[in-house]
Amino acid sequence: MRTILSLPALSRSVPNLSLSLAPSLSDSMSLWSGPLLVLWLYLPGYLANTAAMLGGKWIPDLTGVQPRPIDGGKTLSDGFRILGDGKTWNGLFGAIIGAGLLCMLTHSVGNDSLSHNGIFLDPLIWAEPDDWFWIGGEWGAAFTVGAFLGLGCMIGDCTGSFIKRRLGKKREGDESSEAPLLDTLPFAICTFAMGLLLFPNALVGNSALIVPMFGLLILTPIIHRLTNMFGYWVGLKEVPY
Repeated sequence: MRTILSLPALSRSVPNLSLSLAPSLSDSMSLWSGPLLVLWLYLPGYLANTAAMLGGKWIPDLTGVQPRPIDGGKTLSDGFRILGDGKTWNGLFGAIIGAGLLCMLTHSVGNDSLSHNGIFLDPLIWAEPDDWFWIGGEWGAAFTVGAFLGLGCMIGDCTGSFIKRRLGKKREGDESSEAPLLDTLPFAICTFAMGLLLFPNALVGNSALIVPMFGLLILTPIIHRLTNMFGYWVGLKEVPY
């Protein structure tokens, strides 16, 4: 297969980011290359929120299909919504499908001709046809990996919303529910956990990426704000956060 590289082949093709067993993957990554590699590998999860905006707002506006809240509009004993109107089934499925398609794109980009850059690597490197997610060949596997990263993002996003509602922070009406850490860290942590737990045999789930993941977590609030500002600019979000 063109993009599923063996460990020796990958080590030869990435001179400035050696992924050989000695030194280890974590030892061979710099302060910047590590988080950038993680950002690239987990880009489907990181952009799942943008896909959720499309599924939850833009597509309903175009098709006339109204968004359906995941919590069904229900409240808990504290009088606040379980999740709020911002978490819809439309957005959830949009995030999962969008993340799957985006992982197919990163799988396509991460081929031998670009791997010498050391960052744009195929997230499916080291994956094998007998892995559980190898459904429908390498492209089906790429979609499956991305879809689960998108699901992880949405689980974390809903977790953050649940905590915000318990703290009395509303999204409905004119009152803001802005909470920078709850808006960013849960979705990133759940996305990373999904990759590490479900895809340990592929590069995207390599345990040596845990350290640079922590580095990326520090930058995640900035990335999230920029993404939401873009969503607000194009009319996908009502607020730029």
